[in-house]
Amino acid sequence: MAVGKVHLVGAGPGHPDLLTIKAAALLKTADVVVYDRLIQPGVLDLAKPEAERVFMGKHLGGPDAAQREINELLVEKARAGKMVVRLKGGDPFMFGRGGEEAAYLVAHAIPFEVVPGVSSAMAAPLRALIPVTHRGVAACVAFATGHEAEEEGTRLDWGALARIPTVVFMMGVGNVRQISTRLIEGGRAGSTPVAIVQQAYWDDERVVTSTLAAVADDVDRLGIRPPATLVVGEVVRLRATLRGSES
Repeated sequence: MAVGKVHLVGAGPGHPDLLTIKAAALLKTADVVVYDRLIQPGVLDLAKPEAERVFMGKHLGGPDAAQREINELLVEKARAGKMVVRLKGGDPFMFGRGGEEAAYLVAHAIPFEVVPGVSSAMAAPLRALIPVTHRGVAACVAFATGHEAEEEGTRLDWGALARIPTVVFMMGVGNVRQISTRLIEGGRAGSTPVAIVQQAYWDDERVVTSTLAAVADDVDRLGIRPPATLVVGEVVRLRATLRGSES
């Protein structure tokens, strides 16, 4: 039996309208669709009715065990001759562990293709009408994972991050208190505006604005939960101006 192929497909923030044309076309021809909780039902509706849909969003063994299971599943389905679409929220290579999946496929001689997607790192601020760069306000932006804030041996230079005009944190809500503390200790003013965009492009999306000093308390008070994107910087103030032109 001929070996199939795996397509690591970026699904964007999860809304079907934000898929690339190629992503939509691959879904319509896939034999197997592997997806997680960040994918909206409308995206899955694009797959052909007979396609096998495999949900990999809940695992009791922790993130490493979950990733191993996904890697093994992709190889198993491809070796069975299937055309597999692995739907990944956002972009496969932007904090999506797509590189790990690609490396596993290479190690097991499985053909694969990577299809880019709209990362929530860009899409969530855009949805909230926050330009991550803006002339005279921010000429530089950094993207970081919030998971680093909880680690004693963090690989992030928090002093350097504190000096970057705009910093966008993915997966940062759970560690928002540590993030704000590290940035303030790194020299960022506690009055720096912050926005949290929860569930961007979903029906229950929320946008909350705060300051670096107050954001952790606001997250607790308002019950903000993942998935959410944290935007730190003066560009957040532009939201109020741009919202004046919303139709």
